[in-house]
Amino acid sequence: MIGVWTSACRRKSVIQNGDGTTAQTGPYVQVSRLGNPLINEAVIPMAFKDGWNADVPAGDSKYARFIANPELQSLLNVLYKGAFPNLAALASSGKPRADLEAVLLTGIPAGIVPGFQNNTGSTLADQLRLNMAIPPTNRPNAGGLAFGDAAGYPNGRRPADDVVTIVLRAVAGLLYPLIDKTYKVDAAVSLVSDGLGPKNSSYLSSFPYLGTPSSGYATKPLAA
Repeated sequence: MIGVWTSACRRKSVIQNGDGTTAQTGPYVQVSRLGNPLINEAVIPMAFKDGWNADVPAGDSKYARFIANPELQSLLNVLYKGAFPNLAALASSGKPRADLEAVLLTGIPAGIVPGFQNNTGSTLADQLRLNMAIPPTNRPNAGGLAFGDAAGYPNGRRPADDVVTIVLRAVAGLLYPLIDKTYKVDAAVSLVSDGLGPKNSSYLSSFPYLGTPSSGYATKPLAA
C-alpha cells in the first residue's frame, strides 16, 4: 500500500520593481498541495484553505471534522431542495461521514468492500492510496471502485477515471451504505455529475497522457 501527494512552492518574497520587472527572493514555501481530488475545492472551508494548502498530510487530523461533516452535503440540499431527502436526514443527524473519512483520510480497511482494501494505517492524511497487489484491468470503468472496478479510483487515480463525479456522488451518499446497510441512496445521486467524463477528453499515448482540458464554458452544469 502506498500513499501519494504532491505540492507546489513559491519564493517567499516577490518584489515589484519600478521598471516593471520583479525579483524573487527568500526560501521556497509551500502554497498548495493535492492528494484526493476536490478536497481543497469542495471540502475545506474558505477560511481554512490557505492553512490547509501550506500544511502536510501528516497534520490532517485538524481538518478531519470538515470531511466528517462536509459543507457540500448540506449545500446539495439547499441547491436541489427535496432531491436528497435521505442525505438531508443524514446531515441533520450529525453522524460523522465515516465513509468519506475512510476513502479520503485512511484508505478503505479490509472487510468493507469484499476482496479490497487500501488502508495505510491510523494516521489521518489526504493522500491518493494504491494497493499495489491489484493488477490493472483490461476493461476499466471510469466510475472506479464504486462501479466494481477495484483498479480505479479511489485505488490510485487513472487518467481516465471520472474522479470529480465519483467524489461528488460520494459526498452525496453513494458510499454510505458500505458502513450503514440501512441507508438508502437518494435516486438523484445518479444524476450528480460535473458534466465531464472520459469521452470528453483526448488522451495521449505517452506521458503526461492527459490532453488539452475541455473548456468550462462548453460543459453542462451539475445535474440533480
